[in-house]
Amino acid sequence: MSYQLNVGRCEDVLIGVADNSVDSIVTDPPYGLNFMGHKWDYQVPTVDQWAECLRVLKPGGHLLAFGGARTYHRLVVNIEDAGFEIRDQLMWIYGSGFPKSKNLHGENAGMGTALKPAHEPIVMARKPLIGNVETNVEQFGTGALHINISRVPTEETLTGGAGALLSHVRDDKAPDCAEWQPDQLGRWPANIIHDGSEEVIAAFPDAKGQQGDLKTTGKSRPARVCYGDMNAPREHAARVEISRSAARFFYCAKVTKTERDEGMERFVPVTASEMTGGRVEGSAGLNDPRAGAGRTSGARNAHPTVKPCELMRYLCRLITPAGGTVLDPFMGSGSTGKAAILDGFSFIGIELDPDHLTTAAARIAHSVKVIADE
Repeated sequence: MSYQLNVGRCEDVLIGVADNSVDSIVTDPPYGLNFMGHKWDYQVPTVDQWAECLRVLKPGGHLLAFGGARTYHRLVVNIEDAGFEIRDQLMWIYGSGFPKSKNLHGENAGMGTALKPAHEPIVMARKPLIGNVETNVEQFGTGALHINISRVPTEETLTGGAGALLSHVRDDKAPDCAEWQPDQLGRWPANIIHDGSEEVIAAFPDAKGQQGDLKTTGKSRPARVCYGDMNAPREHAARVEISRSAARFFYCAKVTKTERDEGMERFVPVTASEMTGGRVEGSAGLNDPRAGAGRTSGARNAHPTVKPCELMRYLCRLITPAGGTVLDPFMGSGSTGKAAILDGFSFIGIELDPDHLTTAAARIAHSVKVIADE
């Protein structure tokens, strides 16, 4: 396990990185929203920048990149035009966002200009394979997702046999003993992530309402969401989810002030106004769709869009082979680096702003100390 941090434009730094040498890319790049007037957020990363990322990534290596709701399409098109295959879209759903709307007055009272932000999309892309998935994994260690270590914990007891792993899809070609293992606990990872807030959980249907007298014979499936063999005898009827549906998905709350500042005890605190440009009517700090993450008093980490470490750890684990190297070409304050180190991966970080790189260095060094003290 090692890490290296680089200051500069990612396409310039990556020139010195060997072809096919990085196992995964996990990053939170500029959203192209002109965030708070910062030049770094004028546009999403270019095709040329993603092409350099593609070059250093191993065949079959995955990319996970956050995007903005309004500019996600530009992010994805550029990634695809660089040569990546678009594999999926993940959603991080949260309840702590607040509307950055210009409210109208007078006869137009009750009208506004924006919705309350409650999600951030994440594109999942993959460098083309060499051969099929199996041969690519055997040769490079990349090409497939790490499902078992990314399973969503559950309080329910899951046992072997049909219906045990609630989100597992059977192909009916292998016997149960080959497909269902008792030690494979937890639900299959989904492309939804949420922050565990009451607001978000309440938005999911309470699956207790799915219980009832299920039809288990014939070919008709009940309209409710069930898992298992619909045609099994009654004593082996399909299992029904008994907890709220949000429990099926990985959850991670937004970053806390404590986490933002870990390892930065010697840094001078920065006020919320200095971080976000203030909340004056008409200001960028109020109206920009990406603002809001840094509204704390006296934070030492001045980066405005810090992602929670646990979320980045989950994303790194999902696409990175054991002992592999994670690249973040738009490092910011280093949350991906912290995550990679804590999960035993090596890390390469690139950041254009020297001040943010200093912040990242302190936060990542703190993670190294945590590992050393364990």
